[in-house]
Amino acid sequence: MNVAVFCGSSSGVDPIYEQQARALARTLVAQGHGLVYGGGRVGLMGVIADAVLEAGGEVIGVIPQALKDREIQHTGITELHVVADMHQRKAMMAELADGFIAMPGGAGTLEEIFEVWTWAQLGYHYKPCGFFNVIGYYDGLIGFLEHMVEQGFMKPAYREMLTVDADPGALVAAFADYRAPVAKWEKG
Repeated sequence: MNVAVFCGSSSGVDPIYEQQARALARTLVAQGHGLVYGGGRVGLMGVIADAVLEAGGEVIGVIPQALKDREIQHTGITELHVVADMHQRKAMMAELADGFIAMPGGAGTLEEIFEVWTWAQLGYHYKPCGFFNVIGYYDGLIGFLEHMVEQGFMKPAYREMLTVDADPGALVAAFADYRAPVAKWEKG
């Protein structure tokens, strides 16, 4: 299985983010999974790619031409796909991956995980989505998602589609047992 990891192009202020990116990388390789990611060499993206390679795993990067032109692509990964734009990047990553994890990151990370999670709700794919909740990074967001359910803007089943864990081993292992609920527009 290939797991797409969405994460920051910066490393954050706490060294634990890099430490946990390495832990997730080791977990992926130990459980026999490859990494699909944004193709960069900077921030947590570079850390996780390097750590997967160091552990003997495969890394597939997908980077838009404009970012490659800025020379931020990782040149030592197993495979690098250069695409025209961010839309093609996300579509290719979704196609190449069998599951999706959001590590700590910024607006781009959230946009990426929310898009694939929405696609799962609509039945465009049946792949697991999760948040690697390093030191409670996503606690506020998860609380807001619960609020959406409480206010009737999200079905509980769609909130429950998301695996949230601070333990990389438990998070990745949960993907093996994932069963998608009936999609939003399907009869069930």
